[in-house]
Amino acid sequence: MAKTTGLGKGLGALIDTDNFNAVGSSSISDVDLDLIITNSNQPRTYFDQDAMEELAASIRELGVISPVTLKKNNDGTYLIIAGERRYRASKMVGLKSIPAYIRTAADEQVMEMALIENIQREDLNAIEIALSFYRLMEEYKLTQERLSERVGKKRATIANYLRLLKLPAEIQMGIKDKIIDMGHARAILGLTDPVAQLHLYEMIIKQGYSVRKVEELVRKYTETGAFEKVVPVKTKVNLTEYKELKHRLGKLFDTKVQLTSDEKGKGKITISFKDDDELSRIMELLDTIDRN
Repeated sequence: MAKTTGLGKGLGALIDTDNFNAVGSSSISDVDLDLIITNSNQPRTYFDQDAMEELAASIRELGVISPVTLKKNNDGTYLIIAGERRYRASKMVGLKSIPAYIRTAADEQVMEMALIENIQREDLNAIEIALSFYRLMEEYKLTQERLSERVGKKRATIANYLRLLKLPAEIQMGIKDKIIDMGHARAILGLTDPVAQLHLYEMIIKQGYSVRKVEELVRKYTETGAFEKVVPVKTKVNLTEYKELKHRLGKLFDTKVQLTSDEKGKGKITISFKDDDELSRIMELLDTIDRN
């Protein structure tokens, strides 16, 4: 059963509660943990075990400092609107009850309250936040502008989160599992091809690229169609081929021929002649070659 224990402020300080009534909104009640059920529409889908153990240790030492928020059901049970981590941690340390704000709300408002509370607390991962924004917009027909007012976020911030849902599922899981962060994800979104996005994602994992490096790779890909600049491999003429060419040219012009080149392969061919008559002969030979 629920017992009143003191005064406090609830979720109403964070969201618009004009459209639903609050029972004991100025008081905190102790609620038996056995009477509490979790919310299937809870936006949080992953509970980090290490974080849960840290929270449990804190509760064991100091108790539950921040009350959970519950909705009372007709059958006498209570549905969690906000505070499932505190509820789970309290059960871990063997508590029998937990301090709670008790609210009455229409079923369709429960999810909205849970989503907004979690978003306000900023302890969801980026994909959970994106999905929460999407569900609020879809189920309550909210525009990005209206949603920004409800959750206290800039419209551009909401748009950036929603864009994450356009990424391939593998990358979304990487964000959710904190393999890459929001900055990496936003840079990847600079690409429109899912195959290229996945390839870049794999490069980030293997090479440990910074966000700045990823942004640079995206710019290169946009300009060239490749992540790294492709440098053509220059084929150097080996010494044997060099001597053979010199010999053939010398034989062709019946005079001394010199070939020189630098390390980059740039060079020149010098055809020697001893007088005007020999120069005329070489020119006539070139004319014959040109005509053929």
